[in-house]
Amino acid sequence: MEKSTVFNNRLLPYLLLLPQLVITVVFFYWPASQAIWQSFLREDAFGLRSEFVGLENYQALFAQPEYYAAILTTVVFSTLVAALSLSIALLFATQADKNLKAGAGYKTFLIWPYAVAPAVAGVLWFFMFQPSLGMLARPLRGAGIDWNPLLNGNHALILVVMASVWKQISYNFLFFLAGLQAIPRSVLEAGAIDGARPLRRFWTITFPLLSPTTFFLLVVNIVYVFFDTFGIIDAVTGGGPAGATTTMVYKVYADGRLGGDLGGSAAQSVILMVIVIALTAIQFRYVERKVQY
Repeated sequence: MEKSTVFNNRLLPYLLLLPQLVITVVFFYWPASQAIWQSFLREDAFGLRSEFVGLENYQALFAQPEYYAAILTTVVFSTLVAALSLSIALLFATQADKNLKAGAGYKTFLIWPYAVAPAVAGVLWFFMFQPSLGMLARPLRGAGIDWNPLLNGNHALILVVMASVWKQISYNFLFFLAGLQAIPRSVLEAGAIDGARPLRRFWTITFPLLSPTTFFLLVVNIVYVFFDTFGIIDAVTGGGPAGATTTMVYKVYADGRLGGDLGGSAAQSVILMVIVIALTAIQFRYVERKVQY
């Protein structure tokens, strides 16, 4: 019979929850409420004077072709980063789960990139693919590819996608590896005895048992590509060239901090928050149905 925890002091559970509640209110709910209120205001660049304008900031925002371009860039960017980082991490995790001679070193090298800050990761990849000095850009030019992320928008988008994927693979790898090691070996051995080949065992046994881990990582990666990739984009391209790598979160920064449009920037942050909440709700509503716990 399992023992249940009993608090003799009725106030103790609330005291234990208080630090987390304070952090959540101060760093999430309060800034979110401020952003919502600010989105209905028109302010000067210094925030000294404000005027209530209702929905004018939202109307002006949806009248900008640049905002729709940022939405499209965000969709393409987030899809590529999430799909590539999850699939590559799963491939590496399945290989690391095998009995390898240098397995410990292999796992360590794959985990290291997670300790690198996003801006530092962006700078590393920019130096490697810098058109004139990059050690990986020269072979591309030698192969006849006119590689120049400073002028070519497609090249710039490819570069920030590669940097973002490289940064996130380590995080996904850790969870996939933990999920693989939690699968009972007897289940895999039973599939092998039944004559299932390795690839068939993976898709019919391993991957379904990894579905809780995959669902969790899918939610986390969506949040990552919408917010945490800001440092990479800012360090590598600054949203350029010609706005080719300007995502929704970077446009919030560009319009608010660089452009001085505080009300429009707040409106964009509210829309971005609503989109992320909606995507998370959709994933829990529909994708979780296919998860096998």
